[in-house]
Amino acid sequence: MPESSLPVSFSLVGRVALVTGSTTGLGRSMAKALGQAGAKMALNYANNAQRAQEAFAEFQAAGLQGALFQADVTDEAQVQRMVAEIGSTLGPVDIMVLNATCDQPQKPIEEYDWAFYQRMVDFFIKSPVLLTKACVGHMKAQRWGRIINIGSEVVSRGVPNFTAYVAAKGGQNGFHRSLAGELAPHGITVNMIAPGWIPVERHEKDPQELKDGYRSLIPVNRWGIPSDLDGTVVYLASNASSFVTGQTLHVNGGMTVC
Repeated sequence: MPESSLPVSFSLVGRVALVTGSTTGLGRSMAKALGQAGAKMALNYANNAQRAQEAFAEFQAAGLQGALFQADVTDEAQVQRMVAEIGSTLGPVDIMVLNATCDQPQKPIEEYDWAFYQRMVDFFIKSPVLLTKACVGHMKAQRWGRIINIGSEVVSRGVPNFTAYVAAKGGQNGFHRSLAGELAPHGITVNMIAPGWIPVERHEKDPQELKDGYRSLIPVNRWGIPSDLDGTVVYLASNASSFVTGQTLHVNGGMTVC
């Protein structure tokens, strides 16, 4: 494994990190960044095995350490199995990035049904709860841990026709803030990264007028790209952020200051 060139306070050498939904999009980029900082990486996927294998091959080609784990992170039994497999393969999870997501169509409230709301709740509240419960024992025992939720700017912006996603992300935000106070005495920090709209694979079919409208509002005058999150996730995963907990860091080119 290559030595990390980062300052010691940012180095993740000796740590095991899990990023859920890490074989595509933002998760793929963050997993690579954590691996480059020295962490042994547990890459997770749910369904697309071929895409996952391609992503992992790229990860290995970069000389990074880790392994690939399949699990639906909304299913308790699969979460328990995956965390046990990570422990036996790489070691117990020290750093957890809760990134897995699902499709997020924008619709008027009349067009949503409760099943869709439940899917949002499962991904953004149930999954973080299941994963935290599965990993927090080890973090408490060693009095060190990092839990990083991937939230969204939509909670601050109150995006219309997006109630299901915004409501679930709001719940995730409340979960991380409450958990931060609970776990702080144990040396575990809990923070959130709230990206703006960063087009990745799942946005390929989004209406162009929607993309154009959002792009015109970005103060830094460019689209965000997945690697824009890399420095933030490494910082929050490292010792450099040991006095930072319960916070939400917006990575959106200034969208939430306008």
